[in-house]
Amino acid sequence: MAFNVLGINHKTAPVALREKVAFNEERLAGALQALRGESGVAEAVIVSTCNRTELYWAGPATGEELSRWLESHHGSGIDLAASLYLHSAGHAVEHAFRVASGLDSMVLGEAQILGQLKDAYRIAQQAGSTGPELNKLFQAAFSAAKRVRTETQVGANAVSLASATVSLARRIFADLGEHTALLIGAGEMIALTARHLAAAGVKRMVIANRTLSRAQTLAAELQAYAVDLAALDRELPAADIVVSCTASLEPLITKAAAAAAVRARRRRPVFMADLAVPRDIEPAVADLEDVYLFSIDDLQQVVEENRQQREAAALDARKVIEQEVARFLADARAHGAGPAIRTLRQQADAIRAQTVEQGRRMLAAGRPPEEVIEFLGTTLTNRLLHAPTHALRQASETADAALAQTLIRLLTDDRGRS
Repeated sequence: MAFNVLGINHKTAPVALREKVAFNEERLAGALQALRGESGVAEAVIVSTCNRTELYWAGPATGEELSRWLESHHGSGIDLAASLYLHSAGHAVEHAFRVASGLDSMVLGEAQILGQLKDAYRIAQQAGSTGPELNKLFQAAFSAAKRVRTETQVGANAVSLASATVSLARRIFADLGEHTALLIGAGEMIALTARHLAAAGVKRMVIANRTLSRAQTLAAELQAYAVDLAALDRELPAADIVVSCTASLEPLITKAAAAAAVRARRRRPVFMADLAVPRDIEPAVADLEDVYLFSIDDLQQVVEENRQQREAAALDARKVIEQEVARFLADARAHGAGPAIRTLRQQADAIRAQTVEQGRRMLAAGRPPEEVIEFLGTTLTNRLLHAPTHALRQASETADAALAQTLIRLLTDDRGRS
């Protein structure tokens, strides 16, 4: 088994270097073909995300050779020597399983990497760069990740402000698909929260921002509505979920504005999350009945509690990975012994056929059956034991204790005898 992984990730290199060796999906098939063309690369898969670029291959090619290929493929002037890691054989299997399960991610237990890994494997299959070895490895990695998701809580709790916001909103509204979200701002945090809300099923979203064009850009991505901040008072009564994160120096939602919206809503509950510093929503809004207001400190506390729960769950996940790696390696060793077992059986069958034929000739010549049976037993024993006893004698003469003990164990193993 010649599994290997050469990679660079968020732990070993800054984004400025990672982006230099990233592969975009449009050029990935061509890169796979080029990699397969390298000497010693029988099979190949390339995984490339914002946090990692990894080459998986089966074959005798060395890490040094593929490091040079990775540098040259992306142009001159790239020095990856201090940032690359290399795993081979069993360590490569363990690494693949950990990556698929989210245990090697920047956000512990995140599920996105599994989809990215499946996409990379699918592209490699379509490009014809995979084979029996990597097929087994990736299918086993996907199976291990499924066990981790099913049997542990490593990915169960939100560990980003955006995901924690959506998680808290679910506590107020069981079905987010029936509610309207108003997002104030158009920066990275609001964009990420909006994507989480969309993934959670929210169908109607309104993006409000001081610069309308930025709100329109984000709204176009999410099939949402864009308005400027002057429309807040109009949009607030219809919003069941309000998330705000701007650079405003003054609150954008006052207690009076929130109270008016609550009255217009006829006391239907509203969830508010203020992710801004300084705050966009007056703290006094929390005093209103039917308003559930969470500040960035509240959300940070939720994130920290969830992170600790994920760390605890990661211990269980690592045990699952250990079991799956051990099973995979045991299966691989058993499969690797197949040709030797077939050869041994063929040799034994040839000896049996030869000896039985001799016995038949003896019976045809009129020899007593008792004599023929004795001949068969003695001859089969001697012929079958000739090779292993010769090897045992040589092992003893050369002081190869390990081989001698293995041969003795094989010759004296009585498992399965009645």
